[in-house]
Amino acid sequence: QLMVTQLKNQDPFKPLEPEQFLGQLAQFSTVNGIESMRNSLSGLSASLQGSQVLQGATLVGRSVLAAGQVAQLSDTGTISGALGVPAGASNVQVRVIDAGGGLVRTFSVPANGELSEFSWDGLDSGGTRMPAGQYALEAVAAVGGRQESVEMLLRQRVDSVTIDPAGGALRLNTAGGAI
Repeated sequence: QLMVTQLKNQDPFKPLEPEQFLGQLAQFSTVNGIESMRNSLSGLSASLQGSQVLQGATLVGRSVLAAGQVAQLSDTGTISGALGVPAGASNVQVRVIDAGGGLVRTFSVPANGELSEFSWDGLDSGGTRMPAGQYALEAVAAVGGRQESVEMLLRQRVDSVTIDPAGGALRLNTAGGAI
């Protein structure tokens, strides 16, 4: 429409040169192609997000290992996970800390490979059952005579899945927070 309007209103004494006319036709065609491609990519993106949610929905009710240090202890449950043990580690200790910052219990985890699984039974160092709530876990390993922080992966049950509105990524919602 813009091209036709331009042709109707051009000065008959100064018509467009054929090269200018063809250049403008090519520009209009390019803009139209870019708009069409943008619409196609938007549709593809929406389709991929829908597929991602469907795939994520299969995780609802299952447990996943995710990086973190805070987990939810139920009335009768445990907190479990795995540690990324560095090479050469001889002694790995896990500390359980309550919401008030108090040390609840410390226990050892065998350093038997790159990933060592652990489980805390919910008991303090005196054998008393701790109340349900959130607890922080920290792990350190003795490597070559010095203490190193150890990457912790906590086992968490997936309650639901959503799409992050900011980035469009899949979010797994657990009692310990979103992953």
